[in-house]
Amino acid sequence: MKKINFILLLIFLLCFNNIPPGFGQTPPKILDMQTRAEVQNEWLAHRFNTVIPELMRRENIDMWIVVAREYNEDPVIKTMLPATWQSARRRTILVFYDDGESVEQLAVARYDIGEFFKTAWNKEEQPDQWKRLAEIVQERDPETIALNYSTDFALADGITKTQFDEFKSALPSTYHDRIVSGENLAIGWLETRTKPEMQVYPMICHIAHDIIAEGFSEAVIQPGITTTDEVEWWYRERIRELKLTAWFHPSVSVQRSDEDETGFLESFSKRPAKNVIRPGDLLHVDFGITYLGLNTDTQQHAYVLKPGETDAPEGLKKALQTGNRLQDILTSSFKTGRSGNEILKTAREQAISEDIRPSIYTHPIGFHGHAAGPTIGLWDQQGGVEGKGDYPLYPNTAYSIELNATVNIPEWNKDIRIMLEEDAFFDGDTVRYIDGRQTELWLIPRQ
Repeated sequence: MKKINFILLLIFLLCFNNIPPGFGQTPPKILDMQTRAEVQNEWLAHRFNTVIPELMRRENIDMWIVVAREYNEDPVIKTMLPATWQSARRRTILVFYDDGESVEQLAVARYDIGEFFKTAWNKEEQPDQWKRLAEIVQERDPETIALNYSTDFALADGITKTQFDEFKSALPSTYHDRIVSGENLAIGWLETRTKPEMQVYPMICHIAHDIIAEGFSEAVIQPGITTTDEVEWWYRERIRELKLTAWFHPSVSVQRSDEDETGFLESFSKRPAKNVIRPGDLLHVDFGITYLGLNTDTQQHAYVLKPGETDAPEGLKKALQTGNRLQDILTSSFKTGRSGNEILKTAREQAISEDIRPSIYTHPIGFHGHAAGPTIGLWDQQGGVEGKGDYPLYPNTAYSIELNATVNIPEWNKDIRIMLEEDAFFDGDTVRYIDGRQTELWLIPRQ
């Protein structure tokens, strides 16, 4: 723990002390690759010691087996490998066995998996990897054997048919009816955010916010010349300059007073690539980075000032307030044990009662951008999402609060959509934004 605390202090000093409140001054300090690996391995050790025992006992699972082959990794195993491993090697099999007092961690593989899993397979003694796995099962005689297969969750459906069939063929038939889906274990492992992670997640979100702010400024945008496509690629280049990665290509779109409003899908998939940004435009960005194995997902707005303007039109500012109110309504609907569909229904009913025109499509965030956990609406499924929307809300989980509100702008005599997305953490009682949220429009140029 002392090493963890030292590394966390190092991250704080390197990163927060170098991130300015504005933009284009001192770029955020990003950890070198070796230090990143040390941090992620410390986090992983902590997760194995705390998250795994809690989940296996919550779900009443005695043995959890995670199987993958090189370049065909189970999404779960990718988050369990040491930071210096880029993929599984050959066939990699991880075994967790809970004897009621502690959880044993074994690797049925040709190699130790870092310091976390010692190999339990000597190929010279038992040439058949599957038979060795079957021996381990028989030696421990678990009542339940969880494998990662799931109808609803792709992230929990990592075992292939070939791997499933070969394992079952090697396993004595008396154990076949003990095999169960590890869906809740897989989702629980992926969605749970630990204290060490949450001490650093604000910095990761802060870096994302800082990059967005710089891109939505006169440092990048020259009205009448710069295109939305150029801003998107500036974001990609900036991310790489900082030695980070993007988990999706950023999108930048425009809403303006003298053009018809486009549909939601068209805004993202059919917007013109060479759309020149003009004074009076309302800009929107959808942006996400990956750092230290965690992801961000953010949508914000900027207004391009016309000559003589020092602020955005009042209608646009009030529209953002409406979007913020919709966020508040949604996050106040978070209750432990509620399903994603129940949260969606509660929030929509409250919003509509306040004359807000809502569209809610919130998702978990963490090891993946569109991560494991309850889906709270999809943009084209506002009545609920079968399967993934039925999964319950658990404490210590994180979400991208993603939604939009359709608002009429008197100055423009038309409707626009305020599309917002900010990352937040649910501690079991309340929701807090990990690094705040946008409550004022970015102005270009800054005033």
